[in-house]
Amino acid sequence: MSNPFAEKSGLPEAENQRPVGSSPRGCCLPPLLADADGRPIKTLEAWEARREQIRRTWLEMLGPFSAAPRRTPAIEPVVEDRVGSVTRQLVRYRVEPGQSAEAYLLMPAESRWPAPGIVVFHSTADQSIEEPAGVDGPSPKALGLTLAEQGFVAFCPRNFLWRDTRTLAMRWQTFKFRCRHPRSKGMAKMLHDAVLAVNILAGLPQVNPARLGAVGHSLGAKQALYLAAFDRRVRVAAANEGGIGVRFSNWDAPWYLGRQVRRPDFGHDHHELLALVAPRAFLLLGGDGYDGAQSQPFIEAALPVYRLYGSPGRLALYNHGRGHSFPPEAAARISQWLQAHA
Repeated sequence: MSNPFAEKSGLPEAENQRPVGSSPRGCCLPPLLADADGRPIKTLEAWEARREQIRRTWLEMLGPFSAAPRRTPAIEPVVEDRVGSVTRQLVRYRVEPGQSAEAYLLMPAESRWPAPGIVVFHSTADQSIEEPAGVDGPSPKALGLTLAEQGFVAFCPRNFLWRDTRTLAMRWQTFKFRCRHPRSKGMAKMLHDAVLAVNILAGLPQVNPARLGAVGHSLGAKQALYLAAFDRRVRVAAANEGGIGVRFSNWDAPWYLGRQVRRPDFGHDHHELLALVAPRAFLLLGGDGYDGAQSQPFIEAALPVYRLYGSPGRLALYNHGRGHSFPPEAAARISQWLQAHA
């Protein structure tokens, strides 16, 4: 198979996200509570039918590899240490035939079992999973370790775009995936692997499978959004600075959705995914980098769906005003959100 990304996209081998101010779309999102003929939706029954149409449309666009994996792979311990009362274990598991992945599993003290479970997605950092697991020391981004100290079982999986913990190879890894699955987007792979992480968490005897969540920053925020939208086992989620609009950041990169989202006739945006999350809890955070004040129209577009369920308080936007970063106040707000809704 020829390299589908041989043509230059103008994107360097990094996230290179664009500021939200470059998007003209936030103010003109089509209403969600309307059927295919434009008639208003006023009942949950009618919305659930419309919801299924939206869900199918997105999954068809992502491609067949976005189908939820039905298996739960065995996890193989690689190395283990302790940080205070938290047991931190590097594990390896199979994500698809011939393909393995690694993750950090962080376990709180036994007295807190069965505990809520949380998938913590890393950002585009050189150290990938070591960052949320706190391997390199204290940091607001060491959210997996922080949440484990607060009583969550945290699972921090490495994104497929890394060859190993510290080797990021976005284009090469995407090319190899597309060779195996030519009809699927890169985001389909991320969703598949995220659902697999939930399967692992839900199958652990130390985890309460009715109390599952997902969080992430930047790249990880994108994964948290898609996982929450397409896996109803996720009861609560938080996403910091992922860029909620398809034009807010580099969603057109080949490892996400591809260039079709830039076409004038692409008639979808992520307010539809926020609606798929309803009535479960979702916190969108930004610092006016790729999310923030400009993300408010997406929240307002999805709120009518939450109101239909009687749960508008489960969808919120928090602007920390610190740009494309993960400051301590973002970590604190996420922790509060998870404690309230998990």
